Amino acid sequence: MRSKNLFQNDRSSTGRAGRVRAKDAGSPRAGSTWATEDAGSRRPARSSDTALRSETGSKPGPWLQLAALAGVAGTLLAVVSGTAGFGHEEVSALAVPPLAAVVIAGWSAHRHLLWPSLLALALFGAAAAVTVDNVHVALASGALAAAAFAAVQCFRGEAVPSGPWRDYVRLTKPRIMSLLLLTGGAGMFVGAQGAPPLGLFAAAMVGLALACGGASALNHVLDADIDRLMGKRTEQRPVAAGRVPPSRALEFGLVLSALSFVLLASTVNVLTAALALVGNLFYVLVYTRWLKRSTPQNIVIGGAAGAVPPLVGYAAASGNLGLPALWLFLIVFLWTPPHFWALALLIKDAYANAGVPMLPVVRGERETTRQIVLYSIVLVAFTLAVGFWLGPVYTVAAAVLGGAFLALAWQLRRDTTRRRAAILFHYSLAYLALLFVAAAANPVLL
Repeated sequence: MRSKNLFQNDRSSTGRAGRVRAKDAGSPRAGSTWATEDAGSRRPARSSDTALRSETGSKPGPWLQLAALAGVAGTLLAVVSGTAGFGHEEVSALAVPPLAAVVIAGWSAHRHLLWPSLLALALFGAAAAVTVDNVHVALASGALAAAAFAAVQCFRGEAVPSGPWRDYVRLTKPRIMSLLLLTGGAGMFVGAQGAPPLGLFAAAMVGLALACGGASALNHVLDADIDRLMGKRTEQRPVAAGRVPPSRALEFGLVLSALSFVLLASTVNVLTAALALVGNLFYVLVYTRWLKRSTPQNIVIGGAAGAVPPLVGYAAASGNLGLPALWLFLIVFLWTPPHFWALALLIKDAYANAGVPMLPVVRGERETTRQIVLYSIVLVAFTLAVGFWLGPVYTVAAAVLGGAFLALAWQLRRDTTRRRAAILFHYSLAYLALLFVAAAANPVLL
């Protein structure tokens, strides 16, 4: 069995975290107050927190201004609908996401917004909990006043350049989003047992795209420090390169996430909106903020975030979560480790430089390829086992595509080279896409 070291400058890596070396990835853009690093540590400091605090007192950007105005409008509509006696609960629920977005932005970057926005959200929640008419109206009116005050504060302060609009598109990671939307769309076809209504499909896909884009933008903010250390692949990302201030990226991500919930809850159903929000929060808070920097099993557990879109699609079409939805979720969950570890083998040095404990850095190439083979076997076996629920067209595709996946994983195990890792990585993308297309096609064709 032959194994070649993928990286010449890490021949002696035994996978111990203590051997991870952080090297200078080049100086950040001059004058960028958010480009900081803890000089006393091998690991990069969490510069996102420092960067966001450094912009306290600056004027929020148009995204947060929009969210603040939406919070005022939603609170006003809640008051009016309660007085008029129509759709009060539904309208009230839609006011919460923009109010919460302003609170989070106030806590993270714009401290002058924190107390009025927090007061607005607290009063609004208290109004929902109190049923005594006069007290309920008084609390809701207080929430409206506080929300309006917070909105006014969004238009005050020293203006900060927002950055080019193309970078905001990049913040949403369109290439990654395309695969997430494909799995979500396939979930809709499986949930509908055929082609879903076009209007419903469009609303669900737009809402899912907003959720994915919002999570990706927030990921840019939290990972800006390590992006600068990981070389050409990431150092020119909008926040890491200093083209988009962290506060603007934060506002953008929060508003997209809030808008996703509002759109899905109002045009699809609340279950779909809740699932999209859960996936968003899991990716940002659990994977990006915690797991990615703390354990070599980061992508195994964190892969649950990328497996949520099929649940979103299925719930959008059916209004519930059946067994097929769970099978689609688990397919993506089991697919994520071999897919991502193939990429991690290609950029192992980049992760080592940034102090990120990916499996190839911590355990070495041999263990990584072993895990890839094991997960590939489990993945292919599972995709075949659930063919009873997903149909014969899907099952045939799972057998053919899975056979090729296993062959490429085994070849990488025997011949651990960059070429083999790249082949498996790129094939894994096509594999998942084609497998979900087959799952979506099955109820249409049969």
